Amino acid sequence: MCQECGCHNHSDAVVLKVDGMTCGHCTNAVEKAVNSLPGVSSSSVDLKEGTVTINFDSHVVELDTIKKAIVDTGYQVG
Repeated sequence: MCQECGCHNHSDAVVLKVDGMTCGHCTNAVEKAVNSLPGVSSSSVDLKEGTVTINFDSHVVELDTIKKAIVDTGYQVG
C-alpha cells in the first residue's frame, strides 16, 4: 500500500495522440524516450493510429514529463 495516499496501485494508463510519426524509426524513438523515464512500466506505439499507450506510476512520473519527453524527441503531442 502507498504510504502517500493509501492506494494499492499507482498504475495509470494513458493514450496520447502523437503527430509526426511516419515510420518504424519514429515508433522506436518515441517508445525509447518514454520507456527511459522512471515510473514508466511500458509503452506501445500504434503507427497507423498515431498514438502511444503508456502505463506508468503517477507517483513517480507526471504526465507532463512524459509529454515533454515525446516533444523533446521531435514529435508533437496532440
